[in-house]
Order: sequence, then C-alpha cells, then structure tokens
Amino acid sequence: MKTILAIRWTAASSAIACCLSFMALGLAAAAEAQAPGGAAATATAPPADTATAPPANTMGPQELVENSAKRMLAELDKNRPVYAKDPAKLDALVANVLLPNFDSEYSARLVLGQAWRTATPEQRKRFVDAFYHSLLRNYGTALLNFTADRFVILPYKGDPADATATVRTEVKKSSGESVPVNFSLRKTETGWKAWDVVIEGISYVKSFRTDIGAEIQQKSLDEVINRLETEGKVRGAAPGTGA
Repeated sequence: MKTILAIRWTAASSAIACCLSFMALGLAAAAEAQAPGGAAATATAPPADTATAPPANTMGPQELVENSAKRMLAELDKNRPVYAKDPAKLDALVANVLLPNFDSEYSARLVLGQAWRTATPEQRKRFVDAFYHSLLRNYGTALLNFTADRFVILPYKGDPADATATVRTEVKKSSGESVPVNFSLRKTETGWKAWDVVIEGISYVKSFRTDIGAEIQQKSLDEVINRLETEGKVRGAAPGTGA
C-alpha cells in the first residue's frame, strides 16, 4: 500500500516527522479516552517546560501550533541522547506535549470513514491505538534529527472569528528544499484543536482514508487492525493507552 503521499513522506521523513507525530498522537488520544480507567503510562519522559505555556484553551490557532512546536523542540535539544536510547520515552514526550492539542476522535472518524460508523467500540479503540503505533514505528525515530531551524511558521492570514483555521508552515529537508506543511484546526468547546496535516497540498487524513478504506473493502476492518498492530509492536506500548 504505497500512495503518492507515502512516497513523498519517505523522501523527506526526517524533516516532516515532527508534523506527522501531531497526527499520530492525535489518533492515540481516542484510544486512551476509550480505555477503561485510563491506564498508566508505560514510560515517563523528562517533563517539558510548561512554565511559560498559557492554557491551550486560551490560545489562538497560530499560537497553539507555535507553542507546541517550540516546547517539543526545546525538550529534544536538551535531552536528545536520552530519547535516542529509549523510543518509549520519545513517544511519551510527544504525547505529553502534542496530544492534548488534537481533536483526536474527529480525526479518527474521518480516517475510518464509513467503517467508523459500523465498527464496534472495541474495533474503534484497537484501530486508533494500532494506527498510532504503526506511524510511530515508521516516523517517530526521525524526530531525533529534527531541529528548530528546519521549521518555520508563516504569518497567519485567517479571521480570528472563524470556527476553522489553517496554520501555514514550512519544513526544510536536508537538501535545503522547503516543503509547505499546513495544519488544519477547528474551534471546539475546549479551545482550538488540530485535526489534519496537509503536506505539499496532500491531506494526511484524506490519503489514509483512501488507503485504509480500500484495504478494508478488500479484506476486513479486523484484518487491517491486525496488520497495524503487528507493525506497531516494534515500538512497544503507547503512553496512556493501556496497550
């Protein structure tokens, strides 16, 4: 299963991994929310600096993306060797900093499409958890090579009164080429939440919905979940999912 988007990601994985992790961890949040009792995390990351971070529900869309990226990159710069040795701690860091800022269930529903409406609660939980692990396996380690000088947030052009927003950014590949990476956000009762990443004009959610939908039609939802679970086992359990 290899789309145009997957090919482009492979070519620029180290530069775009930070953006992909926003989406991967958003899907993981749905699994955590549906897990009974909210099981404890399996790994603990060094705490990211939250002293200067305003509450997420008071931030606008541009500030939310910028604040999350800065906190993530600052922590990576301070403890890069720690995360290089322990992928589980890297997963925990990204979950602690980025996961709260995603409309996770909305994204998961869009990726599964029609299959979400017919899936059982257990299938939904397994899907978002397995998909998360699969993405971290493919792209998570590339975060270790991602630095602040390769991520630029462009001036915001939206209307503050709108209920949806696009935050435009650019990511520099190792070749020096700049890749447009835009975050789609929506206003919720608890503040602005991101739900999609568009890389070079190609939507993460739409692309994976196409691929996952085709695979479900050819096989079944359970088979797709089993495949993703197998692929994601390499990195171990996600923080807070109880996996």
